[in-house]
Amino acid sequence: MLAAMPPTPHTTPEPGETRIRDRGDACPGALRLHPAEDGRLARLRLPAGRLTSRQVEALATAAETLGDGRISITSRGNAELRGLADDCGASLAALLDEADLLPSPTHERVRNIVASPASGLDGLGHADVQLWARDLDAALCAEPRAAALSGRFLFVLDDGRGDVAGLGGDVKLIADADGTAVLWPGDRRVFRLAADDAVRAALAAALAFLDAADAAGTGAWRPRELPVTHVPDWAGALAAAGIAAEALPVPPTPFSAPPGPGALGDGHLYVLAPLGRLTAAQLRALLPADEVRFTPWRGAVVVGAGPGAAGRLGGLAAHGLITRPDAPLAGVTACTGRPGCAKSLADVRADALLALPGPLPVHFSGCERRCGHPHGAWVDVLATGTENDSADSYSVDDVPTPRTSLSEAVAAARGPATPTR
Repeated sequence: MLAAMPPTPHTTPEPGETRIRDRGDACPGALRLHPAEDGRLARLRLPAGRLTSRQVEALATAAETLGDGRISITSRGNAELRGLADDCGASLAALLDEADLLPSPTHERVRNIVASPASGLDGLGHADVQLWARDLDAALCAEPRAAALSGRFLFVLDDGRGDVAGLGGDVKLIADADGTAVLWPGDRRVFRLAADDAVRAALAAALAFLDAADAAGTGAWRPRELPVTHVPDWAGALAAAGIAAEALPVPPTPFSAPPGPGALGDGHLYVLAPLGRLTAAQLRALLPADEVRFTPWRGAVVVGAGPGAAGRLGGLAAHGLITRPDAPLAGVTACTGRPGCAKSLADVRADALLALPGPLPVHFSGCERRCGHPHGAWVDVLATGTENDSADSYSVDDVPTPRTSLSEAVAAARGPATPTR
């Protein structure tokens, strides 16, 4: 169980054809380590991005003692450890288990739950979906069949503000102002139901997908990959679970911009990790806190930072964390790049440091896979050279750009910078 698994090949479909996945999902986990150029990689699912103080310390310790000393925050608010030794699997599992970061070894890769990170903290939203996330995590781990979900299957819980609704969830729950919840299973059906039934409805929808995937026999990992002849019986699954649900026309997906770094609500803080990575010292600097919540925008909400929370921002900035929305690296992310990834054509993390401030997110990718890119509108900076001539060749939103002009091209694509306060 602790051995690293090879990448999963699959059959690429022709345009208009159903994707056929002829092998199982080998998405990395905490127990299934992935081989990379810089060592093994572990991906820890953190439902709603939540970490207790004890878990923050355990994660920092794991990075220092077993990895390269850094923690990457993923676009789902999960955590990655890199630079792990080939034989560290048992030690890592024991450390995580001691910190209650492995509640179910059989389900650890399917606990992909994104929830509005500021829910319950700032007076916005219609429900505290962080509570939904905890209940859904428990329900997933208690359902044996849920272990068959792909490590890529995603639950999204939005408290009604629209900050995470557009992040590509396979099953979405959106809190409404009248005390109900709106369930979006897949992309083409929407149901209104009682908020008390929200978690059970999300689990029922996931199991309905598994039934349809089994019947299709195509190895689908997500609802969008199912053939049109095998649409899940979403309504039937809800009825079978005893959940009263009203079918609705599919509305536009709600949207609001993510929070900017700084003070958040009364006694809480939000900071961004530079290029989505924290050193162990930076992670520990977030304490003391009631809890820490990693976000899909590669940041961390510090819950319960104290009455003088805003005064802590200076200290966090001194640790190299991004505490202002007008900071040059605010909204800038990058894949691993060289030398950590063999597929990368450039050291994109070094080149991302050249980015200038601007309101639009920007992502630097070392190859056409664009690993970890954000959702919505973003500036696409792609290394385009060959293995022998990679350092000087990029495209910025499909416009060929030499590295010497990268800063100016990215700044123009991002838009006018926020005025300095």
